[in-house]
Amino acid sequence: MAATRADTATLMELLSLSLGAYYGDFTLAAASEHLTASQGKALTVLRRGPVAMRALAEIMACDASNVTGIIDRLEKRGLVRREPSASDRRVTNLVITPAGEQLTDAIRAKMHATHEGLSRLSDEEQAQLGTLLNRVFTPR
Repeated sequence: MAATRADTATLMELLSLSLGAYYGDFTLAAASEHLTASQGKALTVLRRGPVAMRALAEIMACDASNVTGIIDRLEKRGLVRREPSASDRRVTNLVITPAGEQLTDAIRAKMHATHEGLSRLSDEEQAQLGTLLNRVFTPR
């Protein structure tokens, strides 16, 4: 019997439930490290590499003034630093520090519900999920 194609509304509902569970797990883990969800998200984004302040605001879908406050608090804790852009002196890049990387690892390690859910998948299913998520959410 051939597999049926799920309708878009059902897939969107499953994504909503999944992301809600992930976000709740992430928020609790970040709070256990005395971070807000927004601070944790900023660290997660910066873990991928340096980002300009304005670009971080766009990625986080918030006003640049909010990002300034988030970064100020992370910088006070030694988790990020500001660096002038080598190509444009008007731009400030944000860089995660080794302490910020360690804290990001600690947050991910404390995301027990997410780890539990993913552990229900076989290695092959986890690889398939990674491939599918990349196809859905990576810009072409």
